[in-house]
Amino acid sequence: MSERPVIVGIAGGSGSGKSTIVKKLVRLLGPDIAIVIRHDWYYQDLSHLDLDDRVKVNFDHPSSLETDLLVEHVMTLIRGDSVDAPSYDFATHTRSSHTVRLELSRVVILDGILTLAHDQLRQLMDIRVFVDTDVTKRLERRLRRDIGARGRSPESVTQQFERTVLPMHNEFVEPSRKHADITISGEHQDSASMKHLALRVKELLAEDTLTNG
Repeated sequence: MSERPVIVGIAGGSGSGKSTIVKKLVRLLGPDIAIVIRHDWYYQDLSHLDLDDRVKVNFDHPSSLETDLLVEHVMTLIRGDSVDAPSYDFATHTRSSHTVRLELSRVVILDGILTLAHDQLRQLMDIRVFVDTDVTKRLERRLRRDIGARGRSPESVTQQFERTVLPMHNEFVEPSRKHADITISGEHQDSASMKHLALRVKELLAEDTLTNG
């Protein structure tokens, strides 16, 4: 594949609805031309720490993520080569031995709360999206996800949200909104905004085809 892929970064607070918007975008574009890379696959491996110490780590701070590796992988895909992305075990806070093979596609979607907060990663993007969602709704979604999928108690989820998630959102995630080309409501996810985003991606794909055709 000779064309450079269109890189789309989708950021927003934890529980903002990013994953739903990513799924809608892939559906609008077509699954055969888009791949998704999740920033949280790149959490630092904490296997060198005892489990009690792992759970004390601030997972909402940029230092908890190995973003330089993600940048390297995106650059590798842009060059036309495949990569083996890491996978993360959220129950043990360690990297799994399993990897995710990523082949170059026409569109690469980067999904994560801090994708717009990292300068080098942001510079690789062609379109930058911020998902804007009220804090109450974000907490509700976080509770449903962590209780249902990760077996956590409501008290622990709420405590983490108040102690680290919200402060880190205010310090790092919310300020990254200024870098967005498009802002989408995570509460309504209206079809007009999604169609506008998909149309912009398709326009870039068409421009690239004409340039390289």
